[in-house]
Amino acid sequence: MQFRRQKNQEVSVNLTPLIDVVFLLLIFFMVSTSFTKETHLSLNLPEATGDETAVAVESIEVTINSSGNYAVNGRSLVSSNLANLQKALSETSSGNTDLPLVITADAQTPHQAVITAMDAAGQLGFAKLSLTTQQPAAE
Repeated sequence: MQFRRQKNQEVSVNLTPLIDVVFLLLIFFMVSTSFTKETHLSLNLPEATGDETAVAVESIEVTINSSGNYAVNGRSLVSSNLANLQKALSETSSGNTDLPLVITADAQTPHQAVITAMDAAGQLGFAKLSLTTQQPAAE
């Protein structure tokens, strides 16, 4: 008995509906994407020619010398890294982050040392942060 052979039909995939769906998804994602505005840090730096302000009696002072070594309320730190500074700040404040924190840095202090001190204070939750300056010399 002989069976008839079926003719091999060419198999093809129609890509037109797939392309339409991809374009619709592209339009959907473009419309529904929320664009984030990059935030900028705004600093109000103290002016050197302004009036002197009294420092609160109960405050924490971080002093940074010209080589980048830290001292918290007059106690020098063994090493100048972020972890030691955070530990000293949390011990001095006893967990009270409402205390004002004053950063006093030498004019020749590396900028990174001041930023590290500000970072340590920010990570611990100190919100009242100020930098000290001096009056310019009279000419």
